[in-house]
Amino acid sequence: MALPLPRGLVPNEVAFLCEMELVTVMPRQRLDSIELLGGPTPSLRPPRRSNIPLWLAILLKKQRRANIIAPAWLHPESLRDIIQHETKTDTSGWAPPPPPPVRADSRGNARRINGDDPDETVLSPPFLPSCTANAPSGALPYHWLELAEMLLTHAGDDVPSASEVRSLLRDLQEVRGAKMRASTTQLEGGVDGVMSLRGVGAMELAESRGFVTAVVEGVRKLGASTETTRREEEEEGGGAGADDDGSDDDMGL
Repeated sequence: MALPLPRGLVPNEVAFLCEMELVTVMPRQRLDSIELLGGPTPSLRPPRRSNIPLWLAILLKKQRRANIIAPAWLHPESLRDIIQHETKTDTSGWAPPPPPPVRADSRGNARRINGDDPDETVLSPPFLPSCTANAPSGALPYHWLELAEMLLTHAGDDVPSASEVRSLLRDLQEVRGAKMRASTTQLEGGVDGVMSLRGVGAMELAESRGFVTAVVEGVRKLGASTETTRREEEEEGGGAGADDDGSDDDMGL
């Protein structure tokens, strides 16, 4: 008999999906395009930079055939700005995610890649260029935690100030973890309580899913108990009023 699967994605599955994120590499050798299920990869021609999936970039890094260009949000200056935003600017919210990619037309008008053109390829996470070298600083992508850990593990020499980045990532993880636990107080309103998760990463959701669902279940049980008590009090109050009316009628007769 098969065991029931847990709800949602577990951390190992989230890390597996993160390997499809696009990262920028600086090839050391020429490599022809490879046909993958998600489409062909670009041809690698040094010293031209190219965007390829993370799993392929790590493989080429291990073979010493390419270097990985760390995204701008993984630099120490960007991480310090994000921690400043989390602790000082917006103590109850989360750092904003990267903006959607845009493309300029011949007239210089910028529009989102996911436009209304039916002939255009629609991109969706994790196939957004939010972890490439062109990604903006000061904004954390959806797979920020697991991607940073993979880059520091397999390409630590390509990350600027890797030791400082590790320290800043630990601080950021602690700050956001405490904020995640504190944000469950928004659910105290019962059914109308809403908990905003905009800007929360995939690994953070996977690691906090058990805690958050337990809080939601506890709030639901408390709400149901309170509603049952209220109905019992109303029924008792209504029954007492009816008995009083009946006794008065008997005395009048």
